[in-house]
Amino acid sequence: MSAPPALQIREANAHLAAVHRRVAELEARLLAAERTVRAQAERLALHDQQLRAALDELGRAKDREISTLQKQLVSSEAVVRSLQAEVTQKERVIQQLQPRADLLRDLTRQRPPLAELLAALEEAERLGPLLAGNQGQLLPDGPGPPLGNSIEEGQDHLQPAVFGTTV
Repeated sequence: MSAPPALQIREANAHLAAVHRRVAELEARLLAAERTVRAQAERLALHDQQLRAALDELGRAKDREISTLQKQLVSSEAVVRSLQAEVTQKERVIQQLQPRADLLRDLTRQRPPLAELLAALEEAERLGPLLAGNQGQLLPDGPGPPLGNSIEEGQDHLQPAVFGTTV
């Protein structure tokens, strides 16, 4: 076997040196890429951890808010029930008072004619009975004795009439 020529050996050595440089360059790039990937993975893991913590806090805040709102709902429902009971009670009172209100409304409508009637009756009492001539006798078809405000059984005397309103 014969030895390869020197030119081939130099070319082969140059090729090996170039391959070696290329391998070293690729290994350096690989190392840099691994560091970058590792750093990105650490940042992503940290970011993921922060997001999970934020999500957990949001979940707890949501749960607290739901709890608060449920308490407010229970309280509001109690207030509504109380107000409904109060409305029902007041409606009963209104139903009880309605006949009286109707009566008072009727009385206020009738008040002017009643006032005129009372004034006329007072005038009639003030005038007194009519006498026939100067003899001091009542007229045969004239008005009767002075008016009274009540007639009870067994009552022999008349009480003077008293007029007025309490409205």
